[in-house]
Amino acid sequence: MAEGLLAVQCKMARAALGWGVADLAKAAGVSINTVSRFENGHDAHGGTRRLLRGALDAAGVIFIESNGNGPGVRLRKGKQQ
Repeated sequence: MAEGLLAVQCKMARAALGWGVADLAKAAGVSINTVSRFENGHDAHGGTRRLLRGALDAAGVIFIESNGNGPGVRLRKGKQQ
């Protein structure tokens, strides 16, 4: 599912963690520009989406699939700031 990471989920996950674009870029090992471009609707390679999602997963984000109400995210218990 990592390749299915949506830009909106990426933004929501960062907000839930209190991370800026630079924080996610550092955690994922990608450039700030890569994160910004992805979140602004530009396509990203599957490998890049895997890196982004992996960093967010490691930080405690749970991805919620679209269930009629749209996709979302939440934090694992104990990860709330």
